[in-house]
Amino acid sequence: MFATLRDVSDVVLVGAGTARDEHYGPPRREGLRIAIVTRSLRLDWDGELMRSGRAIVVTSETSGPVPDGMPVVRAGDEDVDLAVAVQHLGALGAGVVMAEGGPSLNGALVAAGLVDELCLTVSPHLVAGTSARVAHGAVSALSRLALAHVLEEDGWLFLRYLAPASGSR
Repeated sequence: MFATLRDVSDVVLVGAGTARDEHYGPPRREGLRIAIVTRSLRLDWDGELMRSGRAIVVTSETSGPVPDGMPVVRAGDEDVDLAVAVQHLGALGAGVVMAEGGPSLNGALVAAGLVDELCLTVSPHLVAGTSARVAHGAVSALSRLALAHVLEEDGWLFLRYLAPASGSR
């Protein structure tokens, strides 16, 4: 399911912490790019993803320099302005931008009104832990999503929710 979602995307948007923690490498599908959101620029510049030519750094105007030849989208002064960043990614040819998280990036996308849909997987395993919600950050207005699709396989639920239609999406 995850690969299928990536197949319909032009760019995967991910927070730097998630990219580090999950050891993101170059995408398997030709043409797919990984846009990493970071204010600190704490990235593994020598890592496989960054050397692949398939990464785009998304950062603020006041963040430091990035290595020569590294594609960069600068949006916002001190903090990354995700609405502007998504517009810039669109200008680079990204018609479909899929966010893979983490929770802080997801929360910022929700707060900015940039979430068109939510694809959620529910596991048949009961696990406890200290992880954050799917999205966390500043409290924003509640927006009800509409359930569009449900797929069940071996006890796993794959859910697709759509945000209410708006003229800006």
